[in-house]
Amino acid sequence: MHVPRAMSGDVVFEDREAAGRALATGLAEAGTLASVVLGLTRGGVPVASQVARAFGLPLDVVVVKKLRAPFSDELAIGAICADGQRVLRQDVIQQLGVKDTYLSREGEARLAEAREQEQGYRGHHLALEVAGASVVIVDDGIATGATMEAAVLSARQRGAREITVAAPVGSPEGCAVLGRIADRVFCLATPEEFWAVGQFYLYFPQVSDEEVRRLLDESRARRGRTRTP
Repeated sequence: MHVPRAMSGDVVFEDREAAGRALATGLAEAGTLASVVLGLTRGGVPVASQVARAFGLPLDVVVVKKLRAPFSDELAIGAICADGQRVLRQDVIQQLGVKDTYLSREGEARLAEAREQEQGYRGHHLALEVAGASVVIVDDGIATGATMEAAVLSARQRGAREITVAAPVGSPEGCAVLGRIADRVFCLATPEEFWAVGQFYLYFPQVSDEEVRRLLDESRARRGRTRTP
């Protein structure tokens, strides 16, 4: 795990865009090499967009849905990607006594949501090819690491050669989990006092589907201009 700036727990970013610019600077200073940037939906996409813009790289999304605990939409028991890659938090599942039938039902529901959302983002555009590529997967922050873990496993399954996980801020525990499956974990800050990603932002609104589509369209337009003779 690579943490270039061991900031204290009072680090605060103005918004996701500012955090993305700071993250891009840190990645560049560390000599990061990549050919594709992937943003976790939805909050990670504005951050990833700034990284992709700074590096002149194409941007795509990884649609990941949290698997919710029974009777609690806020508590995550795992995560699932639109391609079906799933991660389960077995410790929480065992502690809550979650039944296999619930896991199956919840997984199917969230998978259907993820696939519908992915189609809405891409429209007639194909997913970017990551086979053999060096990929940077970006989120606005890493808490438990479950959603990012699912994204990493998805990229591996698609043949990514090297995977860098990047976020402006991450919990030490979440980064440690990801350090076991990614080639590199890069966070600007890993504060010990970590309760929620939003505590490290002054402005932290929900990211809309419309904004995600806009950022993807802007990335495609930049690539089109770059290719024009």
